[in-house]
Amino acid sequence: MSLVNLTEMLNNARKDKYAVGAFDVSNLEMALAVVEVAQEKNSPVILMGLCLDLQGDKFDYLLYSLKGIAEKSSIPVCIHLDHATDIEFIKKCIDAGFSSVMFDGSMLSLEENIMKTKYIVDYAHKFNVSVEAELGHVGDGIVGNSEIGAPQKDTFDNPEDTLTRPDELKYFIDSTQVDCIAVAVGTAHGIYVSKPKIHFDRLKELNEISTVPMVMHGGSGTPDELIKKSVQNGICKLNIFSEMLTAFYGTMKDELNTAEHLAIWPYNANEKPLAALKDIVRAKIDLVGSSQKA
Repeated sequence: MSLVNLTEMLNNARKDKYAVGAFDVSNLEMALAVVEVAQEKNSPVILMGLCLDLQGDKFDYLLYSLKGIAEKSSIPVCIHLDHATDIEFIKKCIDAGFSSVMFDGSMLSLEENIMKTKYIVDYAHKFNVSVEAELGHVGDGIVGNSEIGAPQKDTFDNPEDTLTRPDELKYFIDSTQVDCIAVAVGTAHGIYVSKPKIHFDRLKELNEISTVPMVMHGGSGTPDELIKKSVQNGICKLNIFSEMLTAFYGTMKDELNTAEHLAIWPYNANEKPLAALKDIVRAKIDLVGSSQKA
């Protein structure tokens, strides 16, 4: 297949009532593992780059790798910049070849969020790059686990005033012409300290109003039954990161703790951890219903 943006991928998902898994990948091995599973499942997939992993020379090396993986894949692959707030950095990503970007203006006032999102949309659309925005605010489950490295701890079941407001949604979409919208309905980034509370009445109302596909952040740790119900009620993109890390490093820890010595070739040391990470990707693709949708 080839490198694509989010527009057709998520519009198809919305029409047929499934979602596409969006996986943060911090290095080449993670990206290859995700795409290998997506090809096995014949599923479209979204590879997401984090700002912290794209600093300095790593920007060129990682993006070059992601673009090569996408171009050689047999399924549609979107390379998406996740949770960016710096407009100049977002423009750099667009210019360099990302097929999609997210501007996170969720901590701004409504009007400033609209103004900056619209600026990014106008710039990105000239290059056929899709734009995701966030309305409402998806907080952090525990300190240090935000995709943008936020230092403070948010509550795990977003306070009512951080949820996406239905009366603002249509105005925001119409004003920005954004391609998809991340909504806050009760999930959190990072690791949950208690079962999340998804406000399904709010999600259903938002889905009736939204003219573009909706995104759920904080998919890691959210119980399967809640994710399934969220997809049934309009979620078309599910972000996953923490569960992948837990699977990889948890398996790595077990491997190292039982090793006779630590002079282990990286290929051998990473084999089982990567298999565990793939199991997470495989399970999420099945969960959101994108298998055989490529």
